[in-house]
Amino acid sequence: MSDLLLPSHLQLAPGPWASLLDGLCARFPGVSRAQWLDRFQRGRVQASDGTPLSPAQPWQVGLQIRYFREVADEPAVPFSERVLYQDAHLLVADKPHFLPVVPAGRHVRQTLLARLVARTGNTALAPLHRIDRGTAGLVLFSYDPASRAAYQRLFTRRLIDKHYEALAPALPGLEFPLQRRSRLVAGEPFFRMAEAQGEPNAVSHVDVLERGGPVWRYGLQPVTGRKHQLRVHMAALGAPIIGDELYPQLCPRAADDFSAPLQLLARRLAFIDPLTGQRREFQSGRQLTL
Repeated sequence: MSDLLLPSHLQLAPGPWASLLDGLCARFPGVSRAQWLDRFQRGRVQASDGTPLSPAQPWQVGLQIRYFREVADEPAVPFSERVLYQDAHLLVADKPHFLPVVPAGRHVRQTLLARLVARTGNTALAPLHRIDRGTAGLVLFSYDPASRAAYQRLFTRRLIDKHYEALAPALPGLEFPLQRRSRLVAGEPFFRMAEAQGEPNAVSHVDVLERGGPVWRYGLQPVTGRKHQLRVHMAALGAPIIGDELYPQLCPRAADDFSAPLQLLARRLAFIDPLTGQRREFQSGRQLTL
């Protein structure tokens, strides 16, 4: 997989650093100077064309570089993705809980993108949208850069029907279906979102698919695509999704704790294919269970 690991890209911003090494150490304080030197020595810091760079190279504002993220003792995610569909333009994956879509934090190789690049050999593969690491279900990938923009427009123009399922506490005092509209802003810590006063920028449709007992099965449709939108909206309604370690309160877990998956599933995606004009519909084969 190492030869197919995708690089991260960085455009050098203004700063007081004399060398590329000094600037990278300041820009990424979580990576030691020794680690950066090791990456330079192994050719893992490169110009945009793939040419290895020297740590002594002057810091040039505006220069585009690329580097390969590496994480020591990266935790393995012991769950497998499934490829539901693949053609010359699209790949549809059914993601398990706990697997990030793209590299982030302590996850580089243990990501859906890295696994699919290794499986297909296609380094041009790119996700057309994202779902949270904790969320399971459907993710669409662009297989061919030439047709990528046509599929990306489906998301920017909200032409994709996205259906989610969630298990959460019962809400017998509310009438369904209902719509939750609110303004979502960055919260505390930085990786959480919060509702705030002001013009709504997040809209979710919420319905009940199955009642009975203290936990109900909900059907969720995000009209907009804000970060953590469904999770914030369900918590705000008084029914935080089972297994949510961020909302309504932060309950941190170890990276290798897979005991309580978030009970949120990207169940179905439907759209009119911009290349063929035909209706496409894909459905996850996964099930939510307590």
